[in-house]
Amino acid sequence: MIVLDAKGMRAFDAEQVTHRGEVTLMREAGAAIAALIPRYRRDGAVLGIAGPGNNGGDVFAALALVPQAFERVVYALPTQRESEARVDAVARARASGVEIRTIQSASQLRGLAGAGIILDGLLGVGSHLPLTEPINKIAEAINASGAPILAIDLPSGIDASTGAADPMAVHADATITIGALKLGLLLDPAREAAGDLWLAPIGFPSTYEGVVAHCLSDAEFRGLVPHRAQNTEKREAGAPLVLAGSEQFPGAAVLCSRAAARAGAGYVTVAVPNAAASAVRAHLLEQTVVTYDPNDIGASIETIVDVARRYGSLAIGPGLGMSDAMGTIVREVIKNVDLPMVIDATGLFHLAKHLDVLYRKRVVLTPHAGEFARISGKGTVAESERVMRLREFVQQHSAITLLKGRATLVYDGLTLHVNTSGTSALATAGTGDVLTGMIGTLLSQGVEPVDAARAGAYWHGIAGQLAAQKRPIGVVARDVIEELAAAYGHHTETLSSLLTRIA
Repeated sequence: MIVLDAKGMRAFDAEQVTHRGEVTLMREAGAAIAALIPRYRRDGAVLGIAGPGNNGGDVFAALALVPQAFERVVYALPTQRESEARVDAVARARASGVEIRTIQSASQLRGLAGAGIILDGLLGVGSHLPLTEPINKIAEAINASGAPILAIDLPSGIDASTGAADPMAVHADATITIGALKLGLLLDPAREAAGDLWLAPIGFPSTYEGVVAHCLSDAEFRGLVPHRAQNTEKREAGAPLVLAGSEQFPGAAVLCSRAAARAGAGYVTVAVPNAAASAVRAHLLEQTVVTYDPNDIGASIETIVDVARRYGSLAIGPGLGMSDAMGTIVREVIKNVDLPMVIDATGLFHLAKHLDVLYRKRVVLTPHAGEFARISGKGTVAESERVMRLREFVQQHSAITLLKGRATLVYDGLTLHVNTSGTSALATAGTGDVLTGMIGTLLSQGVEPVDAARAGAYWHGIAGQLAAQKRPIGVVARDVIEELAAAYGHHTETLSSLLTRIA
């Protein structure tokens, strides 16, 4: 799915107006909004807050289609010039019995606390921060109402390009974004303010030259994951080699290997130090274990490089030791193995000042914010800087990077990919090891590194969501592994063919 910034969305919308007419587009937007209202409405009036632009026009278009049995009121800020589409929407709303009250300030709002739902149509993608009066006071009143809030296109007070949020920005229970996804809605802090995120494409094309990012749909995700043919041999199904674990952290190797198997690999082998072997073998039945002695650096490198020749990918890092000897082993293995690789956790620690070893390697790096601060050499990553910092890092080092977070980002130097799946339940030890194993399997199956990264992130996030549905508290990494099969077959929620739940 395409993702646009504010400038791109305005151009995209103008192009569609030229081809299809703005009245048609606003009527379709109104129908999509009206279809979503019952999902969030409680008992009480349907109230709309309409700003002066076409975002406000969408409020009228929606309420015109809400059954007349409900009390329907639009509080409308004055507008100096009404578009043809808005004139049509206002006329249809009035003809259907919608009460229209023109307001100048928040003090004129009535009945917000008892509303069944409030439609936030104050501002569109062209809004600028900070909010000024009377918009900021109206947004404050909406937030204070306690009523369910459905934001149209994006919550008022949110920057559609960056995700920045005004202190008084509307915090919606749900947002219905029209035409295409806006990048800002997928980034924090806006992501928190958006609530449930729904997309109403209203017939807009699925491709456009001005995209700033992409995110996966269910269908696109399943198109990236290879299907196993009936005559597939186990190594052909995917054979990742996992270089992970230590005496202190054997569980990381176990989780990574199990996740690799549950992601569809036919033959998984984990290379672990001698001291960790007994613990790892006690927990792995279907995966094979090879050992090495980190105190003998040369022999360890030779063993791992030799084993790697029989595998399709290399997953490096979870739970490895942090000694200088281990660092040498990791770097020399990377230099001497010509396989697609995914590197995480302690593997990243050992690369922090040695990123040159990745030159011309087919590699995916998967840091969280702290690891990224270390390997980038530029310190803590502010939320507002994540996209910029990621792009700078990848352009400098030519290494596909998956930057973990509420909105996980993947960048390959050409296209930014934003992951829309996930849950705070994934904020628990070992889930990163699971993701590493999953990406290792996809790489071993011949999936291109950038596609393995974005498919792995999406799949991992859905599995986390399913685990959280079963366990409202106490999800652990093993729960995520056990949901991978169900997550693969997951279908995003749709509503009346007009709407798709994004996050």
